[in-house]
This record gives sequence, C-alpha cells and structure tokens, in this order.
Amino acid sequence: MRFITTISLVVVFMSSYAQNHPNLILTKKGVQSMRAELGRAPLFDETFQTVKVQVDDEIEQGIDVPVPKDMAGGYTHERHKANFFAMQKAGVLFQITQDVKYAEYIRDMLLAYAEIYPTLGKHPEERSYARGKFFWQCLNDANWLVYTSQAYDCIYDWLDKKTVKRLNEDLFRPYAEYISIENPQFFNRIHNHSTWGNAAVGMIGLVMGDEELVKWALYGLDVKVPGDIVRDNDGGAIRLEGQDEAGFFAQLNHAFSPDGYYTEGPYYQRYAMYPFLIFAQGLTNMEPELEILKYRNGLLIKAVDALINQTNTAGEFFPINDAQKGMSLSSRELVNAVSMAYFYGGNDPQLLSIIKNQGRVPLNDSGLGAAKAIAEGKAKPYQYKSMELTDGANGDEGAIGIIRNGDITLMMKYAKHGMGHGHFDRLGFLLYNGADEVIQDYGSARWVNIDHKDGGGYLKENSSWAKETIAHNTLVIDKDSHFDGNVKDADKTSGTPYYFNAENSQVQIVSAKELNAYPDISMQRTMAVLDIDELENPLIVDLFSAQAPTGTRYDLPMYYMGELMSSNQKFQTNNELAPMGKESGYQHLWLEGQADLNGEMFSMTWFNKKNFYTVTSTFQEGDKALLTRIGANDPNFNLRRDPGLIQRRTGGNTLFASLYETHGMYSYSDEIPINSFTSISGLKVLHQSDKYVIIQFGLKTGEKYQFAFSLVNDSEVAKHTVQIDNSSMTWTGVYDFKKIDK
Repeated sequence: MRFITTISLVVVFMSSYAQNHPNLILTKKGVQSMRAELGRAPLFDETFQTVKVQVDDEIEQGIDVPVPKDMAGGYTHERHKANFFAMQKAGVLFQITQDVKYAEYIRDMLLAYAEIYPTLGKHPEERSYARGKFFWQCLNDANWLVYTSQAYDCIYDWLDKKTVKRLNEDLFRPYAEYISIENPQFFNRIHNHSTWGNAAVGMIGLVMGDEELVKWALYGLDVKVPGDIVRDNDGGAIRLEGQDEAGFFAQLNHAFSPDGYYTEGPYYQRYAMYPFLIFAQGLTNMEPELEILKYRNGLLIKAVDALINQTNTAGEFFPINDAQKGMSLSSRELVNAVSMAYFYGGNDPQLLSIIKNQGRVPLNDSGLGAAKAIAEGKAKPYQYKSMELTDGANGDEGAIGIIRNGDITLMMKYAKHGMGHGHFDRLGFLLYNGADEVIQDYGSARWVNIDHKDGGGYLKENSSWAKETIAHNTLVIDKDSHFDGNVKDADKTSGTPYYFNAENSQVQIVSAKELNAYPDISMQRTMAVLDIDELENPLIVDLFSAQAPTGTRYDLPMYYMGELMSSNQKFQTNNELAPMGKESGYQHLWLEGQADLNGEMFSMTWFNKKNFYTVTSTFQEGDKALLTRIGANDPNFNLRRDPGLIQRRTGGNTLFASLYETHGMYSYSDEIPINSFTSISGLKVLHQSDKYVIIQFGLKTGEKYQFAFSLVNDSEVAKHTVQIDNSSMTWTGVYDFKKIDK
C-alpha cells in the first residue's frame, strides 16, 4: 500500500531555495530567541555551557583530518566522528554567540576536508557492502554529512562566495553523489542505513539549494537495483524482494507501522530517529508545504512515543533483535527526538519529565521550548502504559505486547523478523522487575566501537549464537531454529496476534500464534500478569501450547539473571563439560547439570540483586530440566557466561505451563532475607487441547486459583464449556480467572 499523498508525490520546488541561512535546523527567529532567553531556562543554559566547553577544547586541540584507515573504534574513525560532532556544535555556538572563532573553526575544518577528499579512493577496509570515504562504510559517511550540513548552514552566509563555491563543488556535491548514485545499494533500500543516506543527501541539498539532491533524498534514485534480497556483512537486507520504492517517503511508508513501531526493533529505531526527525525538521523549515510532521497521521511524533514505551523503568530499550544492552532514552538521538516530540507534537507535559531525566536539550527551537516549559514547572511524570504495538506498514504483520503492573514489565514478541537485524525468536519474551532483568533477552553479540572486539562490528557469534532460537526464551523444536535460520523465509511472514487485553489492571493478557516457524507445527503462547491479594507482587502465568506430530523434541529455554538458590529437583552436575550440539546455537551452550523431573511439579528459585524469583512448572513423564551456561566454542571469550534453564520434552501435542513469581528481598547491610521461599504450593494442568487450556495453582496460605483460556475463539461474548473429570467448567469470554474454594 502506498501512503504518499498528492502533495508528497510532486514537490513544488521553488526556483531556488531561499539563500537565507540558517534555515535548516536553526532559523534566524529561533536564534534571536535563544540569545534573548540565555539565563532564563536552566537546562538550556547548562547544555549551552557544556557544549561551549567541549567545542572550545576541540578548537584548542587544533584541526586534524587524518587519512582514513581504521574501522569503528580506531583512531581515524573516531577522529572523523569527533570532527562532525564538533562542527555541528560549533555552528550553533556561532549563531548564538556570534563569536567568529566558531565559524573560522568550521571553515578551516571544511577546507581541510575539501583538500583531502579528491585524493581519497574507497576506504581501505573492505568489509562493508558499501565502503565509504572517510569511514569504512557509507553509513558513517552519511552520519558525517547529516551533522556537517547543519554546521555548514550556520556559516553559509558568513562565508565568502569563493569558499562556498569550492566547498559545494569540491566536497559536498561529490560527497552527496558518492553516497547516492555511486552507491545505490546503500541509498535505495528500506533500512536504517538508507534513512541516514537519504537525510544526508537531502539536508546538504537544502543548504546548497540543490533541488536534484533533495528529490533523490525524498523519492530515491532512478536506478534499477536487483529485486532479490542481497545481504551485507551484518546480514542487513539491501533490497526487499519486489520493493519498487526508495527514498525518504519510502522509509516512512514501509519501515513503520501505524502505531509508530519500527520493524528493525527499538535499538535501531533509536538510531534511525535522528535522521528521520532532523531531516523532517529541515523540511518543515524549508519545505513547509510538505507538512512532513503530519505525514501518516503524525507518524514521526507517534514513533517517539512508541519508542519511549519500549523501555524498562530505567529508560533502557528492550534488547530485542540486534541490540546492545544499556542503550537508553539518554542517547543523543533521543535527546533530540523527545524535545522535538514535545515542541511539534502538542506540548505533552509528560515528555518534559523524560527531558529532565535526560539532563540536556538540543540547542535549537525545540530544546529551548522544552527547557522553558520545565523552568515554568510544567513537567508531569510520564505514564508508561501497557500496549500492543503492531508491526508492518499496515499494522497487520504481527506485533509486540507490553504489559506493565507496578515494577513488573513483561514484553512478548510476535512481530516481523526485522530484516537482517532480526532474530529467530517468535513468541519469545523478557521480564523486568523495575530496571532489573529477571528473564533476559541476550541482545546482540557485538561490542560497539570497541576495537578489541573485531573492530567494533558484529561478531561471528552474533549469527552462530545471538540470532539462533535457542538463545531466546521461546520454543525450539528438534534442535533447529525457527525458519531453519533462513532470514529470507522469516521475512515472508509474521507472528499472529490473538488476544491482548490490558483494560483490567487485575488481569492483563497477551496471546499470539506462530504458524510458520516449523513445517506442519503450530504454536501459541499466552501470558497473563495477575494481581493476587495474597502475593506481594504480580504473578506471571505462561502457557505455551504446540500442535505437532508424536515424537517431536521440544526445548523451552529460560535465561534467568542471577544465582540459583534451590530447586525441588536433584540435579546431577557435569564435571566434564561438553557442548550441547554442533549447530543452531547449541554449540555455544555448556550442559552444567540435569535432572529427570519427578514429583508433582518443578520449582527453582534464584536471587538477583535484591529480590528472589521462582519458576514453577508442570511436566510430563520423561521431561528433563537442563542447567546450561553460555560460552562453549568461544575461544575469544566474546559471549557472556550467562546461566539458563531448559525444559526438554519429547511428545506430540503439548502444553508447557509455568508461573513466575517475584518475592522477598535480601538486605546486604543487615544480612537478613525476607520471604525468600516461594508462595506457590502446587500447579497442575486441568485441561489441555487444541481449543482450551485450564490450569490450577495453590498458595501456601491455602487459597486456590484457576485460569482458563480459549485458544480458538477470541470473542468477549462467546460461551465455553469444558469437561474436567466428572464436572464441567463454564465461562463467557476469552478467559476466566477466579479463586476457588479451599
């Protein structure tokens, strides 16, 4: 489906852009306001002083434009990166202070780049599918141009015409052509890389008044790129099969769902939001008739809210897909994004509390507006919400479900694969207690910008471990990853949302199906967050059903964070460790211990930071519990040595039923544990079929609870009757949860 509106299809370009600078991100009117308001908005003033110290230090160190040779993390890479940050900041300082030393610094730096640029071939490091000039990949070159175009706009009218001509002809136009027409495989794709490329070419085109560059940026090149999927070194899709659009509008049309969810996941959405929003801001100033911030019902502003809600209570993004843990709302991209969302999106006072926590604002109109509002006491706490964020351009290709109750945050993933940055983890989940991971997603195997670890790029273990299904908290069948680890196949389908209900704070439920990960096998996971009076924290119910042939081998892993305290099973430890397999991620797992499950249920308690956690599960005859640890076949110690638990079963149609309980605490200073043992006294499956699942669990205080769920009818008015032994259970709606007689 195409989302481009009539006004978007044909931009009515002016005969030449008004050469009235700055007019890209800063405006003359905005600069006057910033000068007038200095000293009146503390957060803006603090940011201004911090930036001034940073840039003054760079000026004192002198200009260094080295011949490129390093990958990310190496000196030349980091120097060119520092240069574009410093130039962008110096441009703002020049406009606010009118001190020519900042303009001279930018001019001299740009002339040094103009001098070296014609002498450079492609970057000597050959690992990228699109090698850059100043950097090892065009992506970083596009970063350079996005930031540097802002600096150039700030000094454009100050420069003499001869210098402008030289920079335009010897540096900026050739550089924009290199990023675009000389690397169409980079520029003409639906991917965060191309978003940076489109923004870079479009922004420098706006500054120079180059209409052709702006048209390329908005609509893509008139260059034919093979329609089949082509992979780069990190697995990214250069071209989606059958895709016939490119450019900034194509990115907006295809990379986001109507809810603002970005198909590559929150880590890469965070990264892409800067070029999306900064280019949109430039278009708002210089091409206001496009109304770009209203496009697709205000998609870009909506995307900021969606991104904020994909975090734990510390503001750290859910580490799904190729994500580095610890990335948060404090990132420079979100500092710009949240202030823009406040300024252009209706002045939501809840956003101001996030901006306060970020501790800085962008030095532009939106940053000043947010800082003034904070100074006036308008900030209100941000209310994180339970929500289902759909995936796909039309919102009909899976989703992620987020449930929040107090400090408990549960996220289940049943979205699209996420292209080359996706992982094989349909129906996987992660669980937080406040800012602490309880059950984790591994994230990516990468040390970003750390040269020790393969130049800061993705490690080979990212494919052999982090992307494989066994690395996630979801069902693995016959020791094989979903879609047999084939990205092209995984990209063709998505998970199927079945039921999401967060309207009742006492019972919040997310349920989804996966019908394509394995041939002739259907899977459905239903997770509920329950408020129970007798428990100190919400209880998580996890029901994972599978319809599969007899003899199917199931592994259901759970990667808990912390130290094992106890179990009701006797584990046999393995003194001679061996990898658990040869492929599909199993080659990276040590089997540390195992138990043949017996008794009425399985229970295991672990401790992490200050709280105790217990998983309680049902099992069938022949089930095993396996204690694992990551790190086998890892000679360079690239992987974290995290523990895991796998419940293994062989059978046909089946149900895995578990409860996750957060309880108690431990005082390190007093050395006193409180409520360190589980409150669950029993768990059993009363009924399981391809239509219904019903479980019952008891508490040590004597109460019993029953949870029933329909797997085939999501109507809130449907009536259900299930025979259980010699009695029947009847309820109306998708689920039923109740306390039963002791």
